Amino acid sequence: MTSCLDVTKNMLDQPMEIRTDRSLNFSEARALADHEANRIDGDPMLLAWFDRSARRFSPDVICCDTSKPTWLVYAEKRGGTISVDINDEDYVFIYRPGM
Repeated sequence: MTSCLDVTKNMLDQPMEIRTDRSLNFSEARALADHEANRIDGDPMLLAWFDRSARRFSPDVICCDTSKPTWLVYAEKRGGTISVDINDEDYVFIYRPGM
């Protein structure tokens, strides 16, 4: 993983925040995020995600001349308006509403 910036809450546009005392793995976090995104829109498409503990994100796109992480810019430019923030950016998932 290569990235210029870490994601911070102020970079996310009105994120749905989920907090849990449980230690989550990526699959569990994604299931929580999918559930929340489906409550907002019946057919959301996952465009990008971030996993702080594993230091991974997708898509793995790089462009250092930006004020946001490039995976986040990628999702926003493609209609990603649903953001789910789990445990203060431990995991972040960005979805596009269904068409």
